[in-house]
Amino acid sequence: MQAQPTPDTILQTGLAFWASKTLLSAIELGLFTELASGPRDPQGLRDALGLHPRAAGDFLDALVALGFLARVDGRYANTAETDLFLDRGKPSYVGGILEMANARLYPFWAGLTEALRTGLPQNEIAHGEPNLFDTLYADPARLKQFLAAMTGISRGANLAIARQFPWKDYRSFVDVGTAQGDLAAQIALAHPHLHGTGFDLPPVRPIFEEHMRALGVADRVDFAPGSFFEQALPKADVVLMGHILHDWDLPTKRMLIAKAYDALPEGGALVVYESIIDDERKENAFGLLMSLNMLIETPGGFDYTGADCAGWMKDAGFRQASVEHLVGPDSMVVGIK
Repeated sequence: MQAQPTPDTILQTGLAFWASKTLLSAIELGLFTELASGPRDPQGLRDALGLHPRAAGDFLDALVALGFLARVDGRYANTAETDLFLDRGKPSYVGGILEMANARLYPFWAGLTEALRTGLPQNEIAHGEPNLFDTLYADPARLKQFLAAMTGISRGANLAIARQFPWKDYRSFVDVGTAQGDLAAQIALAHPHLHGTGFDLPPVRPIFEEHMRALGVADRVDFAPGSFFEQALPKADVVLMGHILHDWDLPTKRMLIAKAYDALPEGGALVVYESIIDDERKENAFGLLMSLNMLIETPGGFDYTGADCAGWMKDAGFRQASVEHLVGPDSMVVGIK
């Protein structure tokens, strides 16, 4: 017999912001960092975090039910995942991107309906304020925090690219829009024969170079300052673009792919990676939601399928292009000149 339809998924998704905001508030309060030193009783946590007794118990127990905390003998503790990824004192911390989501994206996404009707961003730009990147690049401390957050969210894909791409066939690479430079560093760590370059705006240099020194690859990975809007890309055997193309409209995407083509020798490779949408556009929900996030955040950015990207590469002159899954929602599209 066919099961009768229920509204369960509809209701759970429609009210999913309850769970999301509970986790985001826990990160904002520093709950997981507080618990990194060991389990705590409810009173101790209330005092440490400044919580009112009315809802503290519901808040902590909701995090237990959601799988973000453990509770044993009345004391609360991090799970293995929250201890590793949400303790601000660990280099594996990924909460920086979630802190930004809490402070910025959560209220901006309230404007999604307006964005769908108008096609216009709903972030700072909509309120006559400087955009996120102008604000970040003007503040070295905030820029460093943001770039570290991007490293956290990208680390899994960075390791997969270092492992899966046939690096033995190449000698050099350039990571375009390198940010903190973790992709470049992971490739260099895995393949000692390679020399790499991180290409980004000048304010990124000290943050990039600090990360290279910390990971022990400063002798093989250098920094090239510049803007991909204003100059040619540094020449290398492999050009990488991670979480770059989706920020821009189609003409800009094509321009960047063309610049990558010009920077490569015959047989060189362009590697584009982000949350590539599946060609049928019905499985990678994260990629599709990321594209809606680009609607909220940018004047013309959007995410795309592997077939879309491969087509743009071939239009630019690449003789072949293929798609390979990396980790989670992320895949890479590889074009060969």
